[in-house]
Amino acid sequence: MRTYLVTGGAGFIGSNYIHYMFKKYDNEIRIINVDVLTYAGNLENLKDIEDRENYTFVKADICDKEAISKIFAENDIDRVVHFAAESHVDRSIKHPEVFVQTNVLGTAVMLNCAKAAWELPDGTFKEGKKFLHVSTDEVYGSLPDDKNAFFYETSPYEPHSPYSASKASSDMLVKAYMDTYKFPANITNCSNNYGPYQFPEKLIPLIINNALQGKKLPVYGDGKNVRDWLFVEDHAKAIDMVQEQGRLFETYNVGGHNEKQNIEIINIIIDTLQEMLPADDPRRALVSKDLITYVEDRKGHDRRYAIAPDKIKAEIGWYPETDFATGIKKTIAWFFEHEDWMKNVTSGDYQKYYDDMYANK
Repeated sequence: MRTYLVTGGAGFIGSNYIHYMFKKYDNEIRIINVDVLTYAGNLENLKDIEDRENYTFVKADICDKEAISKIFAENDIDRVVHFAAESHVDRSIKHPEVFVQTNVLGTAVMLNCAKAAWELPDGTFKEGKKFLHVSTDEVYGSLPDDKNAFFYETSPYEPHSPYSASKASSDMLVKAYMDTYKFPANITNCSNNYGPYQFPEKLIPLIINNALQGKKLPVYGDGKNVRDWLFVEDHAKAIDMVQEQGRLFETYNVGGHNEKQNIEIINIIIDTLQEMLPADDPRRALVSKDLITYVEDRKGHDRRYAIAPDKIKAEIGWYPETDFATGIKKTIAWFFEHEDWMKNVTSGDYQKYYDDMYANK
């Protein structure tokens, strides 16, 4: 049975990846989920699989070398999938040092612990071991409003926020380990994810939640910043395919082919909510484009991101299967079915419950 060490598995993308992997492989794999449970880590995301015999949760900080080393020492880890990261740009502008600590130093700890566990006396590595570092398209900076311009794996790094700078730094560390030690790793740089379990400070769940409550829908600047949107399950599939079929030491860009302006996203969400809400649902009357409120633009706000996933398509055969119209309906339907999850997250109750659970462990 292959054993996966997943960092940040209680977060948005990490929890979706774990669900995807059990759905695909069932009892053929074992997953150890390591998460420190910051505000963005929520074990409710994994409640339906927490009792599986082939799933283990460990509350630990990726910056804690002793804790991470212990996990490697006690388990024969075959794959590392490294999601754990501080990821919200606005928070990085206020507290950049937290992002450097987790995203840079935490990645260094993960690399060192994996290297120590997998390296043989002759400097080579045990057969079949692989480390996948999950990164972002934001490391490349901003694109012009030219629909023929895209980010490629060869695009130069030009990060503009403390968040993207910290992720660029962690990418460079992984590249250095691959070059210096021939450490068995890959890097994926993805576009903006959306889907179930996304923390409501992010654009799409924020707009869904606010619209259903008749609250203002904040839009930075003129609302014309462009992002390439990737349904999270498509991303999970890409990660699995890169680990199993990708060439070692390579970087693969993972994009959704769903470029939209932020204001377009908000209008689509409003239209879709009005379409999906029953006529007798009182929230239907609350959902309105009159709620759209333009606010001061974010500092260093990148204008456009767009990924060309040509390499991953050509080498591995992955492509984004979910168009935005389909993905947003799936996402809204999930939020309708999990309203208690949203209430627990926005109230902070999810943190209190798990803080109490692990207080004496």
